[in-house]
Amino acid sequence: MTKVVVIDANSNIKARVENHTGAEHRRLANKVMELALAQACVPFTEIAYIVATGYGRINVPFADKQMTELTCHARGVVHLFPTAHTALDIGGQDAKGLKLGPNGKLLDFVMNERCAAGTGRFLEVIAGTLGLTLDQLGPLSLKSQHKISIASICTIFAQQEIVARMSEGAAIEDVLAGMHEAIASRAVRMLRAVKIQPDVVFTGGVAKNVGVVKAVSDQLGFPVLVPPDPLISGALGAALLAKEQWEAAQKRGDTLPTQERVLKEASFFNK
Repeated sequence: MTKVVVIDANSNIKARVENHTGAEHRRLANKVMELALAQACVPFTEIAYIVATGYGRINVPFADKQMTELTCHARGVVHLFPTAHTALDIGGQDAKGLKLGPNGKLLDFVMNERCAAGTGRFLEVIAGTLGLTLDQLGPLSLKSQHKISIASICTIFAQQEIVARMSEGAAIEDVLAGMHEAIASRAVRMLRAVKIQPDVVFTGGVAKNVGVVKAVSDQLGFPVLVPPDPLISGALGAALLAKEQWEAAQKRGDTLPTQERVLKEASFFNK
């Protein structure tokens, strides 16, 4: 997913846009920015500073600065939950655990980016295998009375195991509960590498799955915190860091983006 967050001088969110990332990253960057500007009711020339983050940050031609997803994510999480010390993010393709310091400083992190097991893509495949939508997985799993253990969350092996359990007569909610338990176990093991400390914030698309949220909370022994929109934490952090970059440059008296440069960058929207 490609996300844009626009904030005002008081750090209030004025626009948030999410769109599926396609092959043409630059064109999509232009599109989501246009949508965000329309939602915020401001022209591009009134945007003071832009930070691009994530895997596609080099494909945002109008960005003033690029920052890592981890740095932006940490900043966004602590803005939403000032008491947060640990963050778990499970997105479409990877998972990561973050140790957070004061003011959203990233102190340590661990990532699982070589395998999509237990991520949003994994859940999409399993949902398709069972003839369900992603939105149905979590609520169904909460109805489980006899959770069935799932040994693997490797996509291929998990598919085979789930189909086998279903053919044996297992209830779909029990299979889903077991699958969510397996995802949670993997996530909590990863988090231990950064020394889990409450409060723990769960973000990313998988945080929309109430079954996984419950499973992670149960394994930690306390409830995790989930933002109202768990998809935008990184984009929000990027916006907050952009504001800080702008303010710091003003204090130093640095040369800031000129109107001429901003207008030149706006020409990208016509491509």
